[in-house]
Amino acid sequence: MSIIEIRSTVVLPAERENIELETADGLTLVGELALPVGRPPVATLVTLHPLPTAGGFMDSHILRKAAWRLPALADLAVLRFNTRGTSSPRGTSEGSFDGGADERLDVAAAMRFVGERQLPHPWLVGWSFGTELALKYGLEHEIDGAILLSPPLHRATDDDLRAWAASGVPLAALVPEFDDFLKPSEARERFALVPGIDLVAVDGAKHLWVGETQTRRVLNEIVERVNPARAPLPETYETGE
Repeated sequence: MSIIEIRSTVVLPAERENIELETADGLTLVGELALPVGRPPVATLVTLHPLPTAGGFMDSHILRKAAWRLPALADLAVLRFNTRGTSSPRGTSEGSFDGGADERLDVAAAMRFVGERQLPHPWLVGWSFGTELALKYGLEHEIDGAILLSPPLHRATDDDLRAWAASGVPLAALVPEFDDFLKPSEARERFALVPGIDLVAVDGAKHLWVGETQTRRVLNEIVERVNPARAPLPETYETGE
């Protein structure tokens, strides 16, 4: 046995599978599913990446590290995929960026995959542009909740927010103190339409959640909501070697 410190480049054990998602308009999207080794997941994170025209993709670092760590540390399945027209080392999804409109079909394809694989208790985890997809289209699917990282609220409308308020589906938002687009005071004002929102202002953080301290904060906040029995996450891991 040996104990390793969990740092930014550490990849913990998981059953990882390259997958393809088929959209209702005939596109193939590339992605990955990461599962706990030797045991079923207790819940599922369906991740929605930042804006592809600004460099966002399924490997954006918070989502990548969720897939690297959370199957082993928190018994979670982590589904990542590139929305239409987005490229990453995994490959390029067919189609072209549509500003968040036809990406509705991409979210639907991911949720259909979740149903086909019988993955339990799906939560949407959107980051930046991905939060817009979660807010606009998440309620069209059977989800346990949604977690928003750095929501800009550029595309989501007041009507979208009112729909979440009426739904009763849990909604959490992590808002960086120094966000480029929506700071905590502004977020509280905009999200006032969702009185039940779990809004967390994160001191010292920026939109991109750079650094191991912020990565750990975000992953812990996710796990506290999705599988609280496994929070807080350890900072070391005991290998079988």
